[in-house]
Amino acid sequence: MSDTSARFRQATPGAGARISGLLEAWDKQVFDSVATRHWPGAGPVLPRLSRAANHGLLWFGAAAGIAAAGHGPRSRRAAVRGIASLGLASAAINTVGKRAVRRRRPLLDAVPAIRQLKRQPFTTSFPSGHAASAAAFATGVALESKGWGAVVIPVAAAVALSRVYTGVHHPSDVLVGAALGVGAAYAIRGVVPTRDQLPLPGRPYTEAPALPGGEDLVVVVNRASGTSETALLVRDALPFAEVVECEPGDVEDELEKAAGRCRALGVVGGDGTVNRAAVAAARHGLPLAVFPGGTLNHFAYDLGVEDVHATVRALAEGDAVRVDLGRFTPGPEGPGSVGHFVNTFSLGVYPELVRVREHWSPRIGGWPAGVLAAVKVLRAEHQLHATFDGRRRSLWLLFAGNGMYQRMGPTPGRRHDLADGLLDVRIVHGGRFPSLRLLAAAAAGPLSRSPVHAAERMRRLRITDVAPGTMLAFDGEVAPAPGELTVDKDVEALTVYRPKAVF
Repeated sequence: MSDTSARFRQATPGAGARISGLLEAWDKQVFDSVATRHWPGAGPVLPRLSRAANHGLLWFGAAAGIAAAGHGPRSRRAAVRGIASLGLASAAINTVGKRAVRRRRPLLDAVPAIRQLKRQPFTTSFPSGHAASAAAFATGVALESKGWGAVVIPVAAAVALSRVYTGVHHPSDVLVGAALGVGAAYAIRGVVPTRDQLPLPGRPYTEAPALPGGEDLVVVVNRASGTSETALLVRDALPFAEVVECEPGDVEDELEKAAGRCRALGVVGGDGTVNRAAVAAARHGLPLAVFPGGTLNHFAYDLGVEDVHATVRALAEGDAVRVDLGRFTPGPEGPGSVGHFVNTFSLGVYPELVRVREHWSPRIGGWPAGVLAAVKVLRAEHQLHATFDGRRRSLWLLFAGNGMYQRMGPTPGRRHDLADGLLDVRIVHGGRFPSLRLLAAAAAGPLSRSPVHAAERMRRLRITDVAPGTMLAFDGEVAPAPGELTVDKDVEALTVYRPKAVF
């Protein structure tokens, strides 16, 4: 037995040496083959592409282009995921990979001078950081959007090839770097799931009238929401639908008129417009077809409807879900009225933020106006005073969400269930440093408590002794708050078209 063990120990290093020798021989053979072969059209392209990828500049530019050209949340998510994957891969390569294996760069004797980079890298060769970044970005994009992935992957492959073509990396450096990049993208997905990993939002499933081509559907379009492009898509995809475009002040009247002559009510606009359409549809017992057309489109996206084609598929098949409507009484029209919200209701700093934002957005644009409003509101000292849970309190914000907001990774995410019968109630207590308190509440997420904030699930919330002049906000709309009000839910009050499968 001892002789056998000795022979085995002696054979093992030899086997390792042979494997190492084979890999080195393969590395050299492939490197020489790439270096000596003529690649038509590659001469002016690959070296420039290799330089463009320095410090990830090529991929940052690609991410900006994807986000700008995509015109939708999937494209923006793909761009963000690509950059996040690139960041993780670069950190792993530069802090661990390059230091673990100190391999020399290839000899450039066989590489034509015209291909060589003007500035040769001075770091160690193994693994290839360019290949890792390229693979990480392309994989991250493809995991979120197959369409954009098909565009980016060939560019990433060309960048990886360019590192051997220009003579700065051995082929194995590139292969290992690419593998690490792919692993980084999947590691990011393990922390922050892609949309297709999440359960389809909205339940319970119900049937609605199947309206192929939009027959017996009336779609009301709010012109002020920047919806002209979406309205054109709706007209093209649903040739039998009646599309009514109107000004913001006429939206409610047009919804009421439409409800009397259709089997389903459609809406194109932001969350405020969707709110009015949801109330009209619920009141008349009609299913609602939502076409995202606003800036944020929280309700549509939480439902899983990210573009016109998703709603068109649901209309053709008659696929729908039932969802809750948030409710507060008395409503904005005074005693005896009822207000509704599909997303959120709030008191405190947020209504003031919405008011300031809406004042400035026509002049400087939505996002700059939002930043300006946040700065102005958080510098003010206007805390809300009201009584709830039998105690008189001072607070910066009271937020009630129509359904529980879940997490996607380390940050607060969206609602996975719009018919849970629950209010996601969050309170930021009064005191100094409102901005820090609000950030702490956002970071803590649902179902948490601290001296700064509290969050819990509730079915009904009663608020009294609200100070005169206090404003409330619901789905981006602002109105004066009454002295006493109740917030609860009208459970499964609304039927909304949503395809069984969201692509």
